[in-house]
Amino acid sequence: MFNHQPDDYACPFCRLIAGLDDLRKVNDPRDVVRRTELATAFVSPRWWPNNHGHVLVVPNAHQENIYDLQPEYGHAVHDLVREVAIGIRNTYGCDGTSVRQHNEPAGYQDVWHYHVHVFPRYHGDELYRSAALGDFTTVEERLTYSERLRAFFSEGGA
Repeated sequence: MFNHQPDDYACPFCRLIAGLDDLRKVNDPRDVVRRTELATAFVSPRWWPNNHGHVLVVPNAHQENIYDLQPEYGHAVHDLVREVAIGIRNTYGCDGTSVRQHNEPAGYQDVWHYHVHVFPRYHGDELYRSAALGDFTTVEERLTYSERLRAFFSEGGA
């Protein structure tokens, strides 16, 4: 229902969940910070000027948007979003977190796999008044954040 992905869509998030490189060479398996049976969290390659290292949480099964999202995957994603928010708050030195999700082109969805953004927030960061940076970050830039979160979770955090 209300789907927009092309018939030949090669989902970058499905490839990442399967442990493969993104065909665009943007996502990397080292970006993954936590995986459960039904959901995966990874550091996003797209950053905002004052909110580096934000995390995407996705269902492990391909579901395009919230209209398609099966309840068990929705619950798993939400549970992991909470854990990631706690991890970010504990490891990034930020003042808070924000969570957002987009559906369809008019709702600014640009990857056809349901995903939730978890942003580190800082006083005066102007997240909602800024646009994403033009270029994707490198995996080396993202490792600083993914390593912090993996360490947090491996030590029993959240």
